Amino acid sequence: MFNRTPLSIVSILASIVLFAAGFNFFLVPQHLLTGGVSGIAMMIGYFTDWNIGLLLFLLNLPLMVWGWFVIGRRFIVLSILFVAASSGLLQVFPVVPVIDDPLLGSVFGGVLVGISTGIALRAGGSSGGFDILGSIVTKYRDFPLGSTLFTLNGFVILSMGYLEGWEAALYSMISIYVTGRIVDAIHVRHVKLTLFIVTKRKEDLLAKLMARPRGVTVLKSQGAFSNAENDMLMTVVTRYELAEVRKIIHDTDPDCFVNIVETAGVIGQFRRDV
Repeated sequence: MFNRTPLSIVSILASIVLFAAGFNFFLVPQHLLTGGVSGIAMMIGYFTDWNIGLLLFLLNLPLMVWGWFVIGRRFIVLSILFVAASSGLLQVFPVVPVIDDPLLGSVFGGVLVGISTGIALRAGGSSGGFDILGSIVTKYRDFPLGSTLFTLNGFVILSMGYLEGWEAALYSMISIYVTGRIVDAIHVRHVKLTLFIVTKRKEDLLAKLMARPRGVTVLKSQGAFSNAENDMLMTVVTRYELAEVRKIIHDTDPDCFVNIVETAGVIGQFRRDV
C-alpha cells in the first residue's frame, strides 16, 4: 500500500513505457490529444511540426522548477524522472498507427495514458503538467482546482476543434474522459479525502502530521475484539498530498490501520499555517 523509493522508481519507469506507447501508437498517429500540458504540447506539435517530446519537456520545465522550491523534493524528483524519460522515449518509440479507427485510438490511447498517470501518482510522483500545478495550488489554497483544470482542458479542445476539425476534438474528449476514469480507478482523484488513522504511536505520528498545513483531530478508540485502547487521528488532505501522507504514516508506524474515505466538502478552515 505504501511507497518505498526503489519500488517507486520502478513504477515510474513502467508508467513511462505505457505513456510513450499510448502517445506514439494510438494518439499521435490519429492527431488526437490528451489532457493538460501534454495535450498543449501535442497540439503545438501537430500545427508546427515541432518535436512533441521536446515540447513536452520544455512546457513542463517552468512548472518543475517552481515545484522544486514549493513542493516536496521527492515528488518533484519522481516527476522530473517521468517527464524527462518520457520525452526521451517518445523519440525512441516510432509513431506507428496500431489501428486505423480514431475512436479505438482515442479509447486505447486514453487507457494507456490513464494507467501511466495513475501509476505515477500512486508512486508519489506525477506525469508533470497540471498535476504539479495542482500540488502547488492545493498546498496553499483551498481552491476549486478541478473546475479550473477542466476549463483549461476545454480551451485546448476548443482550439483543436477550430484548427483541426470538430471530429478530432470530439475524439480527443473521449480520450481525456477515459484517461480520467482510469486514473480514478488506480489513484484516488477526488479533491479532498479524510484519513482515519488508528495508531499506537500517536505522538510520533502527530508530530510529523502537524508539520504539514492540515489540522489533525485526536480521538480515543477501542478495538471491538481485543478491547485494546488506541488513539485515532483524523485529518483531511487533497488527493495531491495522499502519497506524501501515506509515506509519513508508513515510515512512522507501518502497523497502523488507515481508512481513507471521500470527502464531499469541508466547512471551516481547511488550511493551517505552519
